[in-house]
Amino acid sequence: MPVAVGAGESGPSPNASPEGGAPQEGAPAAAAPPVAAIATAHPAATQAGVAILAAGGNAFDAAVAVSAALAVVEPYSSGLGGGGFWLLHEASTGRDLMVDGRERAPLAATATMYLDADGQFDPQASLNGPLAAGIPGEPAALVHIGEQYGRLPLAKSLAPAIRLAREGFAVDPIYRRMAHWRLEVLRASPAAARQFLSDGEVPAEGLLIRQPDLAKVLEAIAANGHAGFYQGAIAEALVTGTRAAGGIWSLEDMTAYRVVEREPIVGHYQGWRITSAAPPSSGGVALVQMLNMLTALEARLGPADSEVDRVHRLVEVMRRAYRDRARYLGDPDQVTMPIERLTHPFYASGLARDIDPSHATPSQPVSSRPEGPHTTHFSILDDEGNRVAATLSINYPFGSGFVPPGTGVLLNDEMDDFSAQPGIPNAYGLVGGEANAIAPGKRMLSSMSPTFATSADSVVILGTPGGSRIITMVLHGILAAVAGGEPEGWVSAPRFHHQYLPDEVLFESGAFDEATQGALSARGHRLSSSERRFGNMQLIAWDRARGVVQAVSDPRGIGVAEVRAVPESAPP
Repeated sequence: MPVAVGAGESGPSPNASPEGGAPQEGAPAAAAPPVAAIATAHPAATQAGVAILAAGGNAFDAAVAVSAALAVVEPYSSGLGGGGFWLLHEASTGRDLMVDGRERAPLAATATMYLDADGQFDPQASLNGPLAAGIPGEPAALVHIGEQYGRLPLAKSLAPAIRLAREGFAVDPIYRRMAHWRLEVLRASPAAARQFLSDGEVPAEGLLIRQPDLAKVLEAIAANGHAGFYQGAIAEALVTGTRAAGGIWSLEDMTAYRVVEREPIVGHYQGWRITSAAPPSSGGVALVQMLNMLTALEARLGPADSEVDRVHRLVEVMRRAYRDRARYLGDPDQVTMPIERLTHPFYASGLARDIDPSHATPSQPVSSRPEGPHTTHFSILDDEGNRVAATLSINYPFGSGFVPPGTGVLLNDEMDDFSAQPGIPNAYGLVGGEANAIAPGKRMLSSMSPTFATSADSVVILGTPGGSRIITMVLHGILAAVAGGEPEGWVSAPRFHHQYLPDEVLFESGAFDEATQGALSARGHRLSSSERRFGNMQLIAWDRARGVVQAVSDPRGIGVAEVRAVPESAPP
């Protein structure tokens, strides 16, 4: 349950925290929120962001602090050796932009690098060890956001993460579960084993994980910005260590890396404006497609008459959006994509026209391997109205499992997000086409979908980890916000997902009752119950009409949401 907080007070909660006074009757929507709010997947990251806001930083400074802290305390989800997308809103200009810190393929990468002697895809090669790693983008993104949009020195914003790396954080049950899953891969890298294991075994709960090498890298970034990571001794250590273990990185890869600012994807649904990640994320395009198809179905068939009808429609729009994801989407710097057509309501009407209201549209089944709660998301709103939704990743839990000696930087295995062999599913069952084939310097397609949903009176900041399920989970969050109710319910509700291939509806326990399951099966849907709950949504909702801000951290994880007033006397 949310914890009520009075005016001028502050209140953390493991799951939710609301704040704001009751407005006068008929009061206009507020131009700025009465408080600031942060929701992240780890308590230490939330506290890092709160500390930076209290020190006079804005949402963008706090985003740097939170990202860096998560890189330390959630090594199974994100890190300096990974990347992500940061969706920003500047209150002073009203501008929305996306900072693309996605990894790039090394310049020595080839389209066939993960095929065996028989020309078949070797999934282990794109998941484990340094050959699986793209060139990291997170360090460049943190520097860019801090220097271009923050107002505190980078050293100030990175200080909480540096302290966490030096002093350590306590192992929790999620860490232990992820380390057990990737134990053999971590053992294969001596530096990773020393950093993340205890005598080669999964650490006991409560043990402090200290990362002095990572602290030094963070200090170098704090002192020297972009060059602190991508040039000099650290870049040389990363390249040397990677190549010595079979990787293909070069110093040219490091010096050439730059973040890209991109225009977000924008769509509309029932009076709400949806702003989400642009390619190389597939999230914004797929979300707008699905919402446009739902609008077309409502116009053709009217509102859904039952829960079965509602779920059936959602599954069918998910199916079609993921089919287009595989067909068309990739790195916008290397692939021409028909984005305007894909996101146009007329195109969605055509896709929705062949949706049978009583029968599922068949897709050819393809087997896939299970995925875990890798990746991470956070949401931030400051008391000026600046906001950030950011989804960060190193792909599989603990990424590639490889740490170049002396760096403390755990490398991603994002190369698996390419279509190493078009038509063959990756680790998450996603099938891709030529648009997402491996090429030197290319950014791999992603499902990360940091999103803003805004109406005349409301602002919602949301996102979640979850691999291929991210986009549909964000869709559920948007639809819940449009329908109304309390944000805690939007985040905690059981979820279901369809991604075209494999042709199955994956659902959490409690998502469907027995009668709904039976009715969906009768319509031709193949149902698959998930043994574990999926996702870890971090959401902030600002009701501008009532002057209420609520922050919610998904009960599926250990995250913390905080809403608190920022002192007016905070130092600049």
